[in-house]
Amino acid sequence: MTATTAARLLTLDTAAQDLLFREARTANAFTSEPVTDEQVQAIYDLVKYAPTSMNQQPLRIVLVRSAGARERLLRHMAGGNAAKVSAAPLVALLAADYRFHEHLPRLFPHRPQARDLYADRTVREESARFNATLQIAYFILGVRAAGLAAGPIVGFDAEGVDREFFGPPEQRTATVLTVVNVGRPAENAWFARLPRLEYHEVVTTV
Repeated sequence: MTATTAARLLTLDTAAQDLLFREARTANAFTSEPVTDEQVQAIYDLVKYAPTSMNQQPLRIVLVRSAGARERLLRHMAGGNAAKVSAAPLVALLAADYRFHEHLPRLFPHRPQARDLYADRTVREESARFNATLQIAYFILGVRAAGLAAGPIVGFDAEGVDREFFGPPEQRTATVLTVVNVGRPAENAWFARLPRLEYHEVVTTV
């Protein structure tokens, strides 16, 4: 099947497909154009409808806007990632909330006992991390839908970032999963497109 044929089989128009996937890239450099709170809210108000297990919604977003907070974050970035974070118009910490279960009576009301299913901390943390990771992917698509680019980063001292922004281990209720730079991509903001696996390499019918 050709790419053109595949595109025609999708309900989403080709321009939107390109915006979200084919033409979208992980940006390494951005213009100085600011990203507003209104843009971030529009992104969140779109991606909040994406599914999570039992409607958990454990993702928490910390927008690093002040110079002081940016400096605190930079201390924990690895290698060249510090320069990327320093120059980005907006940096967001995407974290998993380990207390997501406290909201389940409101978010999953048809199963009143849902909160009790996550009484065990290990089970709760594993579920929070998995579902927040799903939401991170949705967030990146939301950034693209806003006409912006995202530059997710995992090269950082996670314990250091957690301690800096979420408190000491004994008080911590959330953990950072990724740092994401957000903004308008600058010229030559990305590397050449890397290869993708083909359909026959990924899909098996049983």
